[in-house]
Amino acid sequence: MSTSLIVGASGLVGGALRRVFPDAVGTYYRNPASDLTPLDITDAAAVDALVARIRPDLILLPAAQPNVDRCETEAAESERVNVEGTRHVAMAAARHGARLVYFSTDYVFDGAAGPYAPDAPTAPIQTYGRHKLAAERVIQATVADHLIARICGVYGYQPDGKNFVMALTRLASSGQRMRVPSDQWGTPTLADNLADAIHELALSDYRGIVHPVGPDYLARIDFARLAAEVFGYTPDFLDPVSTPELRQPAARPLRGGVDNRSTQALLRRTRLVGAREGLLFMRRQMETAPVA
Repeated sequence: MSTSLIVGASGLVGGALRRVFPDAVGTYYRNPASDLTPLDITDAAAVDALVARIRPDLILLPAAQPNVDRCETEAAESERVNVEGTRHVAMAAARHGARLVYFSTDYVFDGAAGPYAPDAPTAPIQTYGRHKLAAERVIQATVADHLIARICGVYGYQPDGKNFVMALTRLASSGQRMRVPSDQWGTPTLADNLADAIHELALSDYRGIVHPVGPDYLARIDFARLAAEVFGYTPDFLDPVSTPELRQPAARPLRGGVDNRSTQALLRRTRLVGAREGLLFMRRQMETAPVA
């Protein structure tokens, strides 16, 4: 019987992966849960000990320091987690013969001409993107049996979650305003749909880079307006602004996002869903979620 390990199972992507890999062992770092195992991926010995104990056939690695601006201002921490932490997991996977699925980002591109195909030239413009690209290269050099999934704009239902749509619904419901960049484009991706695609791809023989994202290429403000509509809010609370107006520490790709067509062609059972369909799915989840 095969065994799976989800390193970073307490976040949005990790939680979605747990639904499609229900028997997997999951780890957490900052968000404790009684059914998850604590793990600091910057501790090489701890990573190797856990992998040696579980002996997984498959390791899924969504764990990261994903805060783009924090990575810019705390570059050493970003390198320690996003590069060296990834290296520790990759080395353990190689040592113990596990297939490794790594979650990367469209921020490995400069955002001049998105959405990008898997074989497009990379050119990150901020620390986060540079470190995620370095991690991709670590995996390519370390683990023969690997899958690198570049993702973009992941959203989904997560109580107390911080993803863009959860933040939007909280602000809208409390009557607060939300500033949204009008010049950043991407490929919004439903976490549950991403997990379904990863489940199919991870259990296949395919190796290399995939882009299991939604098919729609949208400006963030247009995605925000669509989300407001789907969740029953008028979009008056949304303030479109330019990226320079946000004065963020890290540069953002403007025409970012990744092209899913080659990945969709690999998938036999999973259809990568558009933004409206994904948002409607998320709304149904929220409406049927048990009240805490």
